[in-house]
Amino acid sequence: MARERVYLDWNATSPLLPAARDALVEAMEAFGNPSSVHAEGRRARALVEEARASIASLVGVSPGGVTFTSGGTEAANLALSPTFARAGERPLDLLFISAGEHACVLEGHRFRAEQTRVVPLTPSGVVDLCALAAMLDEAGDARVMLALQAANNETGAIQPVRAAADMVHAKGGVVVCDAVQAAGRMSCLAGPLGADAIILSAHKIGGPKGVGALALASGDADIEERLVRGGGQERGMRAGTENVAGIVAFGVAAEWAARNCGVEAVRLAALRDDLEARLVRVVPGLTVFSADVERLPNTSAVAAPGAAAATMLIGLDLEGFAVSSGSACSSGKVKTSHVLAAMGVAPDIATGAVRVSLGRTTGAADVERFADAFARVAGRVLERRRAAA
Repeated sequence: MARERVYLDWNATSPLLPAARDALVEAMEAFGNPSSVHAEGRRARALVEEARASIASLVGVSPGGVTFTSGGTEAANLALSPTFARAGERPLDLLFISAGEHACVLEGHRFRAEQTRVVPLTPSGVVDLCALAAMLDEAGDARVMLALQAANNETGAIQPVRAAADMVHAKGGVVVCDAVQAAGRMSCLAGPLGADAIILSAHKIGGPKGVGALALASGDADIEERLVRGGGQERGMRAGTENVAGIVAFGVAAEWAARNCGVEAVRLAALRDDLEARLVRVVPGLTVFSADVERLPNTSAVAAPGAAAATMLIGLDLEGFAVSSGSACSSGKVKTSHVLAAMGVAPDIATGAVRVSLGRTTGAADVERFADAFARVAGRVLERRRAAA
């Protein structure tokens, strides 16, 4: 009898929380338009605002600063505009983007090419603060927006957002933090992070796909250039009738993440460390990326020497394990990671990178089984390479 499959790709998406699923189904009965003034509309509006408060609490901002979007990508596209400003501030001149950012940040901004600069990573996979300081000095009096994720989605490396934000703020700039991967796995409070805006996505924390949020830390912050224009929904920040059921489920997932983040982080870190220790023992020459810096507790990116990621993923899938080679947002293709390239990882190693990400249903037996399967698959791949040589 076939063994039960094990899902180890939680950074790509997470299964829907049972409580979020129940809330989503129940909210579908609240069919009123939340912009309508009658009782049905007011009921839908109340549900949306309750969820807004939950998302605001997760990242430590005022509920009025939360704008619901169709996901993290839209939130990034909305935030990354030269017209992002607080009251009395002039438009932004430059956008600095960390080289390890998600594609929705690298490709989704609204700055001209000549206004954009890429901040390099260190070999450990964190943004190079010395390079950032030099770039800020070179920018002179220009107003800078820095886009810096809370943690990398491929390696799990936690970024020095607070230190970078202090440098940018000293020059009168703003910081947009992509917390899509970090929310629910580490604290993402805007104040301690020093972020002026935080990007979130429901399906990474146990909510449904198709809903996200942009959270602004300051009550007087605004984005003059709207991305989706039309009616006055979401306080004029994002037109279109709200996805009430999705938003309600997002709120439930945010409450679960806030309540369980600390305990889950400890549990998952122990599982990740056990996984890596097992893999190092059974796979000679294994590379563990960003192992020398603080990482998300659930994320491990590894490479077996000589074993291509595409072949490893197929072999592991046949063994019953769902993992990935990095970001899941590249049309299902296995491509060499721009993150690893920015870290200076040799191409022959980078092409073998496999990302394993754990979640709330992952247990010790799953880790043990995966380590054994990884060793078997890597062994078969290398044996075929030797036979073909």
